[in-house]
Amino acid sequence: MLEITHDPSEHIRGLQQLLISDKKKVAFLFGAGTSLSKKNERSLFVPAMADLTQSIERELSKKAAYKTAIDEIKTEIGTEKYNIETLLSNLEQKLAIIAGGKLNALTKDEIESFITDVKKQIRETVSVHKNLEKREDLIQFDFAEWIGRADRKFPIEVFTTNYDYLFELGLEGKNIPYYDGFTGSYVPFFNSDSVEDLNFLPHQTKLWKVHGSLGWHYDKDSNKVIRKDSSEEDILIYPSTLKYSDSKKQPYISLLDRLSNFLKQDDVVLITCGYSFQDDHINERILTALNSDKQSYVVALYYDKDEKNKKCNLDENSPIVQKAKSNSKLSVYGFRKAVIGCQCGKWKLKTESDKTDIFSYYEEDFLVETDKLKVEIKGGEMWTGEGELFLPDFVKFVTFLKSMIIENDLSPKEEKK
Repeated sequence: MLEITHDPSEHIRGLQQLLISDKKKVAFLFGAGTSLSKKNERSLFVPAMADLTQSIERELSKKAAYKTAIDEIKTEIGTEKYNIETLLSNLEQKLAIIAGGKLNALTKDEIESFITDVKKQIRETVSVHKNLEKREDLIQFDFAEWIGRADRKFPIEVFTTNYDYLFELGLEGKNIPYYDGFTGSYVPFFNSDSVEDLNFLPHQTKLWKVHGSLGWHYDKDSNKVIRKDSSEEDILIYPSTLKYSDSKKQPYISLLDRLSNFLKQDDVVLITCGYSFQDDHINERILTALNSDKQSYVVALYYDKDEKNKKCNLDENSPIVQKAKSNSKLSVYGFRKAVIGCQCGKWKLKTESDKTDIFSYYEEDFLVETDKLKVEIKGGEMWTGEGELFLPDFVKFVTFLKSMIIENDLSPKEEKK
């Protein structure tokens, strides 16, 4: 059987042409992977799931009753499946069924307090903005620079599942006007009508936080979602089994409607990065929209590298691969494999000359013959064309975006003023 391969040079250049041209409407969907990306050693970042879990567990285990409950729940779930999401889900399920008595040595009130404390620790962990020294150290600052200097007919729309303020810090640090669904000055309130209107502020960058944000609160007196200083009353979709039902409430339903309606337009593209496709309520919106008859598509820059085991996990059995193989409008770019046109295959250059202008985003493998076996090394003698694509790494992707900025004294937008 003929091996399926995809030429990285062809698809890197395709992305370049897409992003340089102003013909299409472009949006991004950024997940947790973008908040843990570091531009340099001084960069603020939100820990990955494993580190986040360890940090929160360490803090909560200072209370003996919580430590006992955590140890028991970890045994119930299994160490491999245990993380902050499965812990919170387990607690919420038990809170829903407990009456009298105890579960994991906790009463109903104690489980409720435990859940509150877990959520408090999540909020505190993602509140990295409190330690900000220089915005220039954020990779989101560089992303905002690209937005500010890209000469586009249609504004960029950014959807993110992250609660933190890193994209806000980047945009404001580069003086980029943006709209996030809130209207007003003294007590800004969420304006669902404006979010659902695709023509509202047609020339302004959009930032849509589909899982909520630090600083969002529900005001009972006005029955509105308002924005003020972050506190324990922040409304967020926390990582648990309840996130699907929570996503059907306001303001989240309006934000997901925006994502659906954006994709149901002609000539639009959604580029995802740092998003794992683990949120079914978001995946459903994306895939349903792609099944419309509009000319829209999604390019998923999928971080499938397992740093601990030194391997990449994108294969035929991956859920994201199954989704992409059944929908030609969804392409998935992993580090060593891709799904394009419903076909899953390795990255492989067609000719050695193709690597000239993509070397910053693609590193080749080489094979060298030995007496007994072939050993894969870097810098060997036998050219194969196979290798690793770096674009699923958010830092590399932003570097890719910035490479398309025309280096003039003034940006294109400034020159036109």
